[in-house]
Amino acid sequence: MSTSHDLIFIGGGPAGYVGAVRAAQLGLNTACIELEPRLGGTCLRVGCIPSKALLEASEKYDEAMRSLGDFGVNVGSVSLDLGKMLKRKEQIVDGLTSGVDYLFKKNKVTRYLGRGRITAPGKLVVDGAEGQTELAAQHIVVATGSNVASLKGVELDGDRIGTSTEALSYPEVPGHLIVIGAGYIGLEMGSVWRRLGSKVTVVEYQDRILPGMDAELAKEALKLFKKQGIEFRLGSKVLSARKDGDGVVVEIENQEPLRGDRVLLAAGRTPNTDGLRLDEVGIETDRRGFIRVDEHFRTSLTGVYAVGDVVGGAMLAHKAEEEGVACVEGIVTGFSHVNYNAIPGIVYTHPEIATVGSSEEQLGERGVAFKKGVFPFIANGRARALGMTEGKVKVLADEKTDRILGVHIIGPRAGDLIAEAVAAMEFGASAEDLARTCHAHPTLAECLREAALGVDGRIRQA
Repeated sequence: MSTSHDLIFIGGGPAGYVGAVRAAQLGLNTACIELEPRLGGTCLRVGCIPSKALLEASEKYDEAMRSLGDFGVNVGSVSLDLGKMLKRKEQIVDGLTSGVDYLFKKNKVTRYLGRGRITAPGKLVVDGAEGQTELAAQHIVVATGSNVASLKGVELDGDRIGTSTEALSYPEVPGHLIVIGAGYIGLEMGSVWRRLGSKVTVVEYQDRILPGMDAELAKEALKLFKKQGIEFRLGSKVLSARKDGDGVVVEIENQEPLRGDRVLLAAGRTPNTDGLRLDEVGIETDRRGFIRVDEHFRTSLTGVYAVGDVVGGAMLAHKAEEEGVACVEGIVTGFSHVNYNAIPGIVYTHPEIATVGSSEEQLGERGVAFKKGVFPFIANGRARALGMTEGKVKVLADEKTDRILGVHIIGPRAGDLIAEAVAAMEFGASAEDLARTCHAHPTLAECLREAALGVDGRIRQA
């Protein structure tokens, strides 16, 4: 006999646990199936959170090594305790995963440990350590996330040649780390280990870093990363990566092989549908394996929905959360909406890079006439006080209506500053609306206001 719930999420990552909590708040008898003992998904366990913990720690170490003296702070001898740094990372993860457990208990969300799969409309099975559990639900939401994309010729061994998961816990600082992929993950983890003392070489198939991001910002970021000591091989096709004794060898088309200590494969992600047996129940996927859904997140099987990385689009935790909430609100109230034009993306390097909306290239491809305002951090008093003057803010607005179409930032605290731009775009604000909003002085946020003023040629600060 099966246990019945109103709604069941398969997957306890950002889409699954946030969506499940919202469903319970809306009065549904809700359950969540998660394979891993700890809730939170890749983001919380081996992704967003632990990587940011290491980024912050490595930045403090680098600051103590290189720049605190500029502030008149003499720290003497500086040494690295990698074990303690990694332990702090795990403590942060443990605290947050415990918080998700608490949310489930508080909102009476039932948790099942094991691999979930759909056997028929409204029917599921959980394969757990103690056997199978049969479940039933009127609504089922697939939120199983994504996996690291493989690359032909790259032989992952979970040690010398690994993914971001392994790169979060290297037992020692690699002498030479070779990163395959110049996207968000590759640049963030490459930055961590470069600060801690590694030689870092990033190999990217395309002729630029951060594919899909505003080209002007990506070009400036490349200069800054090179200045920090990261080496790049752009327009380079990796043919293979293999272990060679205590090191690794990466073969690159028409180039000399790269030899190093470790390889980090960060060449994108693919939908995680392992074990779901979607084809057996008639759930359609596209040629890349992403689950096909309509505007209400409904799949081709009645009563089954899908959200988050597994449906494609921006593979970001906050986008997944929005979809999880929108899906259950649509089920309960009949109304839901996700504004995909207002989903921010952030690279947590130093300086940070943040973006929302359309880039200049995307607007040009669509034939949209726009105006641009740009303001550099070096002209901002707060940035000078922080000693962080690299970068700029760019605001793009419709030439006719002045509505903000995109905002792109490279510089200090860009990941926090972008939130104001997201809110402005969500409310359909114009560049003038932003320009006429009083900003405290001196703050970094003034750069956003000045860039908005620049759309109309009215920049006031030198």
